[in-house]
Amino acid sequence: MPHSEDGALAPDPLDEAAVQATVDLALQHIATASNLDELKGARLAHVGDKSPLSLANRSIGQLAKSEKAAAGKLIGPARGRISAALAERTLALESEREATILVEEAVDVTAAPVRRRAGARHPLSLLQERVADIFVGMGWEIAEGPEVESEWFNFDALNFAPDHPAREMQDTFFVEPPEAHLVMRTHTSPVQVRSMLEREVPIYVLCPGKVFRTDEVDATHTPVFHQFEGLAIDKGLTMADLRGTLEHFARLMFGGEAQIRLRPNYFPFTEPSAELDIWHPGARGGPQWIEWGGCGMVHPNVLSAAGIDPEEYTGFAFGMGIERTLMFRNEVPDMRDMIEGDVRFSEHFGMEI
Repeated sequence: MPHSEDGALAPDPLDEAAVQATVDLALQHIATASNLDELKGARLAHVGDKSPLSLANRSIGQLAKSEKAAAGKLIGPARGRISAALAERTLALESEREATILVEEAVDVTAAPVRRRAGARHPLSLLQERVADIFVGMGWEIAEGPEVESEWFNFDALNFAPDHPAREMQDTFFVEPPEAHLVMRTHTSPVQVRSMLEREVPIYVLCPGKVFRTDEVDATHTPVFHQFEGLAIDKGLTMADLRGTLEHFARLMFGGEAQIRLRPNYFPFTEPSAELDIWHPGARGGPQWIEWGGCGMVHPNVLSAAGIDPEEYTGFAFGMGIERTLMFRNEVPDMRDMIEGDVRFSEHFGMEI
């Protein structure tokens, strides 16, 4: 005697009691199905191709011709009763499911809505884009480079002497092994060197990005911060071009009344060099000059290291910190507020600065 898929014996198609027992079992299984998934299991068990009655129906073909009619009259109605019970139970369970959905997914239109807080981009990202947009509007290009940088790009090509303090481990993050001569870049100036090597002169590029120094976290320092540095290489550029560029930039950033001043200073990669100050009339404690960044004419040794003839071309460069710019531009008193990840800080600036 053949077995069904669940191991049950198929009834003898001529045994009325066996067929009736099979039908009763199927009807009980169908009636106790509490959801459509359980009913699907009952359907497969009792009307599927390998169900007892389906196997019994196929066995009719092996009976004698005189017995086939009686077996068919017994098996056919039995299968019909099970199919009718399945259809009836399906309608009932579907109705129950729809009623449950109506209750569970009901919306109280009189209830106060749950308002989701609008997000906000980080003000450092917005400010960096603002700076980039200004220089792109002036016809400059945006250049980027790796954050793990060769010592040659970070120091040697920028005219840092072998014994310069910045090369010491107390100022710079070195990447192991030491013989690889790799550092976490301390400024975005290596991108300027790469730009001089990769581009044809004239060159006008702005280099924004993340930099790393061994500073302790406090109100005005973090070991990871952001800079934007500019580089212009062309024939006949002078300090007057540098000052004019910075004045234009400052007025677009801080308003038409913004003023700058340049104070002599020293940097290995520029000569002459200057500290850039900006007049901040709304500073805490009253109007005052605030140090903004460094600048100067590109040192001839830097031009030569990049394969540019310093007798034919001159250039100027400048650099500022984005965090520092945000601090005095938007009266942020503590740099730690920028890195703690508190969304309330970003929400204060909204989607625009």
